Amino acid sequence: MKIKYKSFACNVIVQHVACLLCFAIVATTATAAKLANKPAPACELTTLDGQPVESLQALKGEVVYLDFWASWCPPCVQSFPFMNQLQQEYGKQGLRIIGVNLDEKIVDANVFLDKYDAEFAIVADPTRQCAKNFDVIAMPSSYLIDREGVVRYIHRGFRPGETDKLRIIVEQLLRHQP
Repeated sequence: MKIKYKSFACNVIVQHVACLLCFAIVATTATAAKLANKPAPACELTTLDGQPVESLQALKGEVVYLDFWASWCPPCVQSFPFMNQLQQEYGKQGLRIIGVNLDEKIVDANVFLDKYDAEFAIVADPTRQCAKNFDVIAMPSSYLIDREGVVRYIHRGFRPGETDKLRIIVEQLLRHQP
C-alpha cells in the first residue's frame, strides 16, 4: 500500500505543479496583453542619486527600450553587453535605452555598475510604482516602446539566443516614422 500511496501523492503534487505553471503562463500572457499596443504607463523615475528625470511621455519621437533590472539578477548581467551594443549601433537613429534599477539599496546598483559598464541611461524607481504600472513580474523585463509612446513588445528574462529577435523588432520600430 505504501508504494501506491507514494505514487498517488507524487501524481497529486505533479498535477498541482502543472496547474500552477499553466496559471503562471496564462497570467503572464494576460499581463502582456494588458500593456501591448497601449500607451506606455506614466512613471516617476529618478537618477540613482534621487534627482527627477524626464518622463517617458517626453521621449515621444524616439524608440525606447525600457529594461527593468536588479543587481542580484544573473540574466541582467548577460543583458548589459547586448543593450550596450544596441545603444552604440542604433542610438543615432533614435533608440534610447533606459535601464530602470529596482534594487532596494542604490549602493547595490552602484556596485553592479562598477563591475558592468552601462553605455545607456540608468535610472531608479524608488517607489517601485513604475514597475507596478508595467506589471514587472520577472527580471529583467524589457518593454519596446515606439515613437508614439505605445508599448509594442514585451520581453521577460534574457536569453542570448533571443537577441536576434529583439534586434529585428528594434530595427522595425526605428524604420517606422510617425
